[in-house]
This record gives sequence, structure tokens and C-alpha cells, in this order.
Amino acid sequence: MNQLAPTDFTEVDGAIRAATDAILAQQRPDGHWVYELEADATIPAEYVLLVHYLAEEPNLELERKIGVYLRRIQGAHGGWPLYHEGAFDISATVKAYFALKMIGDDIDAPHMKRAREAIHARGGAIKANVFTRILLALYGETGWANVPTVPVELILLPRWFPIHLSKMSYWARTVIVPLLVLAAKRPLARNPRGVHVAELFVPGVPAASPRAPHQSAGWSAFFGALDWCLKRFEPFWPKGLRARAIEKCRTWTTERLNGEDGLGAIYPAMANSVMMYDVLGYAPSHPDRAIARASVEKLLVIKDHEAYCQPCVSPVWDTALVAHALLETKDAKAEAAAAQGLEWLAPLQVLDVKGDWADEKPDVRPGGWAFQYRNDYYPDLDDTAVVVMAMDRAAKSGISPQYKTEIARGAEWADGLQSRDGGWGAFDADNSYYYLNNIPFADHGALLDPPTEDVSGRCVGMIAQLGGDKARLDAGVAYLRKTQLADGSWFGRWGVNYIYGTWSALAGLNAAGLGPDDATMRRAADWLVQIQNPDGGWGENCDSYKLDYKGYEPAPSTASQTAWALLGLMAAGLVDHPAVARGVAYLKRTQEADGLWTQPHYTGGGFPRVFYLNYHGYPKFFPLWALARYRNLKTGNSRRVEVGL
Repeated sequence: MNQLAPTDFTEVDGAIRAATDAILAQQRPDGHWVYELEADATIPAEYVLLVHYLAEEPNLELERKIGVYLRRIQGAHGGWPLYHEGAFDISATVKAYFALKMIGDDIDAPHMKRAREAIHARGGAIKANVFTRILLALYGETGWANVPTVPVELILLPRWFPIHLSKMSYWARTVIVPLLVLAAKRPLARNPRGVHVAELFVPGVPAASPRAPHQSAGWSAFFGALDWCLKRFEPFWPKGLRARAIEKCRTWTTERLNGEDGLGAIYPAMANSVMMYDVLGYAPSHPDRAIARASVEKLLVIKDHEAYCQPCVSPVWDTALVAHALLETKDAKAEAAAAQGLEWLAPLQVLDVKGDWADEKPDVRPGGWAFQYRNDYYPDLDDTAVVVMAMDRAAKSGISPQYKTEIARGAEWADGLQSRDGGWGAFDADNSYYYLNNIPFADHGALLDPPTEDVSGRCVGMIAQLGGDKARLDAGVAYLRKTQLADGSWFGRWGVNYIYGTWSALAGLNAAGLGPDDATMRRAADWLVQIQNPDGGWGENCDSYKLDYKGYEPAPSTASQTAWALLGLMAAGLVDHPAVARGVAYLKRTQEADGLWTQPHYTGGGFPRVFYLNYHGYPKFFPLWALARYRNLKTGNSRRVEVGL
């Protein structure tokens, strides 16, 4: 077998021990892990503007720190990007400029002047996206005529209607429902400082085109005509019908408030819920408004010199992935810590709430885990599969309770949400109403939650690891075979991008029994080898999500993407390939003094082309996972990865 002796892995062992010790030190007292989750300038800017919209007494020190953060991440192009070293984004730039002006920055300061000139060069603030124009309308900076009409009566439509909330993704639902009330009531920000941004508009320039690049001409024309009609007939709709719709939005939101974890556990929905309660006349002390407002505060990250607001938090995801990495080390202390993490995860399983996913799958029992501390209406397939596989691994190793009920219910729920095409989406089944991405409101192109290759790979891996339903497994494998691109890669919806998707698919397919000689596996492995950087690492930036993507484009290596590529190659049976040795050498060489890795580049997906995430935990636990697996395969009795992830 050409097996190497463990003594040949002194340096790898040292790297594993250092990373393990560092990650163990980051475990919270109750057993879980949670790392910062950073997006772009948009959400910290919106937080500042929310405070002044409501006329709350601002925390001046917090504002100062957010200002430091916003100035630091301004791009060389004068504006703000959606990710590290990314291109200018007019919407993020308008919001960041507005927030900095609200904080007190002089508009003639060099950084503000550069931002304003960059905005003007692209047609002014009116060219920003729909959500930014809504914010500007709420502040009176532009008229509601420049915003697509989203009538509040939408919430009253029957489910069979082509445009219905249940046909949209969970994140769209939670953002839109309270926004429907705001669009109907059209409140004006209190704005006690009287700050406005008229200087960002270019006279005579029309609003952004109602047709976004991803939208078809036919559908765009149809929905554009519909919007024209709605704008003209909306004022004449019965007042009683409007009042009934507003009340239904209120009750829908209140049912899903989710305590201090907030509506949908995501910032835009939380902020919209606060503003909805405000326009409906709820006092700040009212329990519903107060808890909605408290949820926003829990997203703040406040440091010594700067601060920002997270879009959400990721404790379940972080803890489950860390557990896998620690289990891979086969270190007794690490395994014990992983067991503590799983003990923390177990009671977070949602067993008694049929969330919105039940609209499509009413006969499926709950059993999933959410991404955040709590989000009972919206558990997700990705987290559930990862948690189930970690529990199963730990149970089989004898380091934790069996978790038989938790594993069975989690797998049952995930199985039940398989879509008709054999794949899995993140939160819903068969959420594939692609025509909806053509409505004017959906200029972001992220209104839906269809099956994706990365989540499907995870669910295939889970079923295979558990020895689950063969028919579902075969359908999942067929989905992955069908969605593989000609170059051998797979799309990665929730991680950047094809490296992530390819690792996810390979992990699942290996668990399902596809060997290194299978053509699907070979093509994917060959692609990963071909795109390796000269330094031994792998990298891919967020530009790979562009609509006219024609193939991999080189990007600087990152620790997390290098780990994904290594895990993918090992799942494909190539642990002995020179590319794997070079990748391991890259990780050893870039490990820092504290035992971990850092990367400024964003490798998390939010909404392709619109919103990206920097998971601060990714360059910490994924490299540990890859190194430990490499050592185990090289020094063990098998060259095959025996688990689904």
C-alpha cells in the first residue's frame, strides 16, 4: 500500500496540534463555537440609519466606531465593494456615504468627496438597487414612484396565484412581509439631525433600468406593464381590503418574531419588523416592538477601535463544522470538546414547529436545525445534514451518546424536503419558480431557494453515511451527475464558488459509493488539480458568480478554499496525488503563530452578485480538518474517506 509511517508526519502533526489547541481555546463555556460573520458596508450603514429613522438617542461612541470601520473598508475606487478588493457597488456606496454623513463626516472630506464623485460617475444615487431606493424613499430622498410597487394585498392572495409569498425564499418572505406595510403606509424617517443626501443625485437622470441583467426581455416587459398598472390603480383599492392586508402582515410577523433572535434571524427582516411596528403606532416599550429592536442589537460586533453589524450569526453551523474538524483529529481532548458541542446542539433541534417549509411539504415532520441560535420557522437542510453526520460520527466512535432520535428525526426531515428533481434547496422543497426573479422588485435575482449542488451533495453524503433510503440516494446522485459542468466542477451556492460546490459534491458522491475511477469523480478531480495555484493553494473570488462566467479565473490562494480543494481531492481518492502534498505544504507554510490561519478574502456566499459573507471561522477549522484527514488517510489502513463530509 506504500504506506508512510506516522513518524514521517512530524510537521503535519505539529500543525494539527497547534490548530487544535487554538480552536479548543475558542470554545464557549456552554460547549458551542461562534465566529464573526461579516458582510459589506450595507448592514452597518443601515444600522446607523435605522437609529436615526426611529429618532432614538444614538450611542455616539458606537457611531464613531462604525465610522472607523466604514472608512477602513472603503475601496481604492472611491466607493464600497461587496467583498474584499471587490468592484465598486453603487448601492453599498450610497448607504455607506449616507451613514458617514449621518455620523458627522464632512462631505468635503477626501473620502466623502471620492465616494460622491464615484456615485456621480455612475449616474447618481437613483441608479442604486431597489432596496436602497426604498431606504432613500423612507428618508424622503426620492419618491416612491422610483420604487417598484409591492402592494400589501399580496399577502391575501391564494397560494395558487403565480405571485405568492410561499413561492419565494424564506429570506424574501421575512424581508417582504413587514416591508409591505411600510410600502403601504409610506412613513418618513424622523431624522432628528436633518441629514439628507441630495448631493448624491444627478439631475435629469432616470432611475435604474427596471430590467436587471439576469431578467429576460419578455418577462421584464410583462412585469413592467403590471407595475405600471399597479401604480395607477393602487390608490383606488378598497380601504377595508388594505386594512385587512396590513393586519395579516402584522400577525404573520408577530407569529414569527423568534424572540431576541429576530424575524428570520437576519438583519433586513429584523429592521423591517421594527419599522413596521413603529409605523403601526407601537410604542418603543411595546413587547413586540421592544423584542424586535433588541434582536438587532445582538448582531453588533464591538471592538476596541471599530464596530460593525453582522447580517446574522452562525453558531449552529460553526459548532457542527468545528465538531467535524475536531473528530477528524482523533485527539482525545478534541473529541471530548466535539462531544460537548454536539451536546449543545442536540436541544436546538426543531421538533415542534412546522415552519413555512410545510406549505410545500405538509406531511413531513419537523426535525431540522437552524443556522442561528433560534430560527424555528426556518431550519435549513445544510445545517441539518452537517449536524446529523457529526452526531453519527461521534456516536459510532463511542465518544458521545447515540443520539438515535435526533439523527433519525433530522434525517427524516431532510429526506422529506428532497425536491422533485432529486436535489435539495437550503430551506424549502421545489422552490423553483424562476419567473419570479423577473419581477421589478427582484433586481437582486435572489428571490428563490431552488435545489443547489452544494446542499444536495451534503444531503447525499448524509443519506449514504447513515445507510438511508436508496431511492432518495439514487435520485440525489443522479441530480449531481446532471448538474456537473463540462469542465468537471459544480456550482457552489453558499460558498465561493466552484471549489466549494465541487468539494461538496465529491464528498457526497464518494459516500454514495462512486470510486476514483468513476468518470464523474475523475473529471472533478482533474479540474481541481488544474486550477491549483503555483504556491500550492487554491483560490477563487466572488467574481466567479458573474452571469457570463466562462470558466475558472485565477485568484489568490486562501486557507479555506485550499482546505475545500484538499478535502475534495481526498474524497475523490487522490490523497497520494502530488497536488495534495503541495496543498498540505501551503497550509503548513501559511499557518500563523497562534496555530490558525487568516484570510481577508470573502469565501461565503449570500446572494450571488449581490451579497457575500466573510466567515471568520472558515480559515480556522477547515484547514485543521484537511490536515487531519490527510494524515489519517496517509497513515491509516484505508485510502478512502469513510464519512459523508
